[in-house]
Amino acid sequence: MTLKLTVSDEVRALVPGFTHLAIEARGLVNGPSNEASAALLDDAADRLAERLGGRAPHEDAHMAAWREAYSAFGAKPSRTRNSAEALAKRALSGAGLPRINLLVDAYNAISVAHLIPVGGEDADLVEGAMRLVRATGDEPFVTVAGGEAAVEHPEPGEIVWCDDEGVTCRRWNWRQGPRTRLTEESVNAIFLLESLAPMTRGELEAAGAELAESLEKLSPGALITVRTPE
Repeated sequence: MTLKLTVSDEVRALVPGFTHLAIEARGLVNGPSNEASAALLDDAADRLAERLGGRAPHEDAHMAAWREAYSAFGAKPSRTRNSAEALAKRALSGAGLPRINLLVDAYNAISVAHLIPVGGEDADLVEGAMRLVRATGDEPFVTVAGGEAAVEHPEPGEIVWCDDEGVTCRRWNWRQGPRTRLTEESVNAIFLLESLAPMTRGELEAAGAELAESLEKLSPGALITVRTPE
């Protein structure tokens, strides 16, 4: 069954240059990070350094566009960086990219190599359709605080991804909630690659094709479907 994804008219009006690509994957075999997934991350960090040529991540035109988008809905982009910029900053800091699990490593590598926000959700844990909307402020966001489950609420007007149960990712692609994240037990997933102008459709699709290839290598036999932008 295909997971439905929608982008609200309010979001499109506020940030007209936004588009996304989805990859649906079924029959995945996840597990702890290994040499193969670590190699993907190391290669991505090398490609990022070459791409930036000594510049900071936020000086890249695509990251600059994301900062403008964050400012448009009231976030402070220097404090709440989009996921791609946050990962890129870590990759260049000397701390290295985190090793999470095979699937998360795979999409983090694409995010860093292409400087594009990428997220992954366990499709079996998503309730109903996934929607990118401007929040009312009443939606629940289940997170963890001090080692215990806690419920937060987005700010009114904040752009969030949500499903029928609540927010799955706050401030567009800043912080994913634990409810739908990919774990080592995940077998079905939806991956989202999100872009803004000046990234071209061809560049977006190239990043998606590379992620699909990585998933096929990590999970031979999985059914991978790339859903191109409308």
